[in-house]
Amino acid sequence: MKLLTSETLGKIQISNRVVMAPLTRMRSDENGVLSPLATEYYQQRASAGLIITEATQIAPIGKGYPGTPGIHSAEQVTAWKKVTEAVHEHKGKIVLQLWHVGRISHTSHHPEDGLPVAPSAIRPSGQVYTAQWQLEDYETPRAIETSEISALIESFKHAATLAKEAGFDGVEVHAANGYLLDQFLQDGSNQRTDEYGGSIENRCRLLMEVLNAVTQVWDSELVGVRISPYGTFNDMSDSDPVALFTYLIGQLNALNLAYLHLIEPRSSSAGGNDDVLEDAPSTSTLFKKLFKGKVMMAGGYNRESAEEAVMTGSADAVAFGRIYISNPDLVKRFELNAPLNKYNRGTFYGGAEVGYTDYPFLATE
Repeated sequence: MKLLTSETLGKIQISNRVVMAPLTRMRSDENGVLSPLATEYYQQRASAGLIITEATQIAPIGKGYPGTPGIHSAEQVTAWKKVTEAVHEHKGKIVLQLWHVGRISHTSHHPEDGLPVAPSAIRPSGQVYTAQWQLEDYETPRAIETSEISALIESFKHAATLAKEAGFDGVEVHAANGYLLDQFLQDGSNQRTDEYGGSIENRCRLLMEVLNAVTQVWDSELVGVRISPYGTFNDMSDSDPVALFTYLIGQLNALNLAYLHLIEPRSSSAGGNDDVLEDAPSTSTLFKKLFKGKVMMAGGYNRESAEEAVMTGSADAVAFGRIYISNPDLVKRFELNAPLNKYNRGTFYGGAEVGYTDYPFLATE
């Protein structure tokens, strides 16, 4: 299978094209420090060509869910270092996903900072888990001041620096799924009138400035970025997504990044359910050819569709989510065309080892 052959994503050499997608598991402590079980969890899946960690908040105000890890304190770095060492001991590669949730948050997650921040004071529909694991309606966020943008960018840069200290092989900037950088990109959530709002160029400005800051810390060919054209998760919308993301990808081409990570909108729920939208537009068809570097695809792929994608050039690598949770030896199962363990959605978020580190490997003789 071509899916199981080596590839190069920028300067990241991967032994196969099977990528472990970023998967929020909500098993860290109240200070955003990973559970000790996380070391075993990631080590179990080190045969992936590349592991992208669960989304990791760059600052306290970037947190939006209970139990998610951070990358802004020494204690967090220490915990992540154990993960990277374990993955590297098994000859795996791992990058950290840098995350700020923006308006998809609640004051209880960052009481010292107050309301969540966003490009505009537009409340998303739906409900959020508070720090007490209780569902409440989203709050109306505070529009971040133009004067605060430079400090926000510095938070991404500092987190990238700490990721390097923790021993990662690279970083991925999360600009997808309705979180802060995506909120700036799309006009359904960005109604600013300063240089970060209005035109497509202005709405792309923050992401480009963040990437420029991160690539001052990391070689650009060790930095990826994730975007989700047509994604509706977290109440997202844009009046002209083709124009927006065509322009954005053109700007990304100048940065010489390791890879572009695209999410197919057929699974735009981003974990909310198992529905696959068969009539959704194809992100790979619309945008893959526009990017001059390597493209990673995610969203509803299985062994067969992933192999077809890399064989036809629709993807250079494919990221898998739910089936990587339940199959730590997914690469081996793909190689042998072996049956997959079924995942248990009820154990995806929170808890301990059940549904986390206890999924069985293939029996070995």
